Amino acid sequence: MNPIFIAGPCVIESADVLQEVASELVRIRQKLGVTLYFKSSFDKANRTSLRSFRGPGMKRGLQMLADIGETYSLPLLTDIHESYQAAPAAEVVDVLQIPAFLCRQTDLLVAASATGRVVNVKKAQFLSGADMQYPVEKCKESGARETWLTERGNCFGYNNLVVDFRNIPDMLRFTPRVIMDCTHSVQRPGAAGGKTGGNREFVPAMALAAKAFGANGYFFEVHPDPDYALSDGPNMLHLSDLEHVIKSLL
Repeated sequence: MNPIFIAGPCVIESADVLQEVASELVRIRQKLGVTLYFKSSFDKANRTSLRSFRGPGMKRGLQMLADIGETYSLPLLTDIHESYQAAPAAEVVDVLQIPAFLCRQTDLLVAASATGRVVNVKKAQFLSGADMQYPVEKCKESGARETWLTERGNCFGYNNLVVDFRNIPDMLRFTPRVIMDCTHSVQRPGAAGGKTGGNREFVPAMALAAKAFGANGYFFEVHPDPDYALSDGPNMLHLSDLEHVIKSLL
């Protein structure tokens, strides 16, 4: 199965940032001949602090994503946090993503599956790869056309994650598409004084290790200037580094 790549800023900050990232994805797609999905969130509903930036909201955010899809002809992915968001999001994006913390939420999985879109379920930080059999079953029994699974690390004490790469072949037993979230897996949750920290220097190695274990999709949150991003900056990849990392995986 040919690999896919998912990339974009963590949260929708502005039309300018979306366009800068989308333009680079199109350039990489044309140069390398790869399948690239554009990802960004209209709402980050699980930020550490009440004062953290969440995004433009569903109505405006989906319109901004629709503009990117129409202008740049990129397939789109976004995450949903509540069941009522599934249908309107599915009118705009090609893939509905279920956040890791919500991967056992039955009503959310059912609503996403009922839209007919691809559903990408991120593995919770507290579950094993084998445990993801049951979210996949919920999606299949609810009519999902296709279900992907994404590895993003497991809790390792407080404020830290560790990746058990054996989860990738375990999850390949339930679905043909397993994606490595190469940027969220280097997070340090809540470890930066009321916000999440991270170690982006390990992102390229995370991707290569996942390839060795059979991953056939790679998820990168990217930003033109991650140090000034409004969400997940410490673990996001510099946009200018994305082509090199993708080339290393081909």
